[in-house]
Amino acid sequence: MARMATPENIDPQVTALRAFNRFYTRRIGVLDERIYGSGYTLPQSRVLWELAHHEGLTASELARRLDLDPGYLSRLLAGLKERRLIRARRSPIDARQSLLSLSTAGRRAFAPIDAHSQAQTAALLAPLGEPGRRQLLQATRTIEQLLGAPRIGEAAVLLRPHRAGDIGWVISRHGAIYAQEYGWNLEFEGLVAQIAGQFLLRFDATREACWIAERDGLPLGCVFLVQARDEATGEPESGTAQLRLLILEPAARGLGLGARLVAECERFARLAGYARIRLWTQSILTAARAIYQKAGYRLVATEPHHSFGADLVGENWELTL
Repeated sequence: MARMATPENIDPQVTALRAFNRFYTRRIGVLDERIYGSGYTLPQSRVLWELAHHEGLTASELARRLDLDPGYLSRLLAGLKERRLIRARRSPIDARQSLLSLSTAGRRAFAPIDAHSQAQTAALLAPLGEPGRRQLLQATRTIEQLLGAPRIGEAAVLLRPHRAGDIGWVISRHGAIYAQEYGWNLEFEGLVAQIAGQFLLRFDATREACWIAERDGLPLGCVFLVQARDEATGEPESGTAQLRLLILEPAARGLGLGARLVAECERFARLAGYARIRLWTQSILTAARAIYQKAGYRLVATEPHHSFGADLVGENWELTL
């Protein structure tokens, strides 16, 4: 017999997630027996959506996509076939399988459902300004990633110049990611804020650049290429650029995106007439070091130091152009 939930054994995180589920299902109207007044249930409309966008699925493929019990899906399909919304043809590869697609009537039935869904989603976004929309989409992406959605595909990622609001994101994500993954303290976030602020104040588009890696309007990573300067005097070092602030969101790693960002720095530096690129990193940042090494950078100096609340080994790398 299942144990009755009591205040003593209720997990507050479970309670919070269930509350969100109730809020969101109510907000998007999926509690209506017939979605958008269409005469179709939510499961039926999902079947229509899948077949509208993935023609030629088998019933087993459709069951996997929708995570539905095959028996329940079979009953759904039978009802839609009876209404002549779905066609089935024998697979030329496996005669035991049928390939499903929407009939002309099925496409007519699906069109207003899709239009209502588009309009409802637009209405949800309408009251939000651009920062709010970006925050909402980032939250949905985070939910997808944490609950097992497919990883971000590199082909869909855009590299673009920085714009208003990006530098705040750069500082925030550096501070949060390095604190979470390496335990670095706020001293590091302060350093990033200083570097990023100086980039904006001194920015010369002919000699310096920032690239933001973005997918669907959401930032995934960044890198900066700046004029190298003497640390004591702040004077420019002739012919030398400096690569700074390379970072990737965890979900965007392993896709070659870091290498793309580093390659953009080299391409820009060559066009700007620099003779070399240098960078400073830490020995524990093994993924970044591998990118630099593969791109042809060579390690020229190391120095132990205590920074950001940790004992580290700083490394200077250089690429001759």
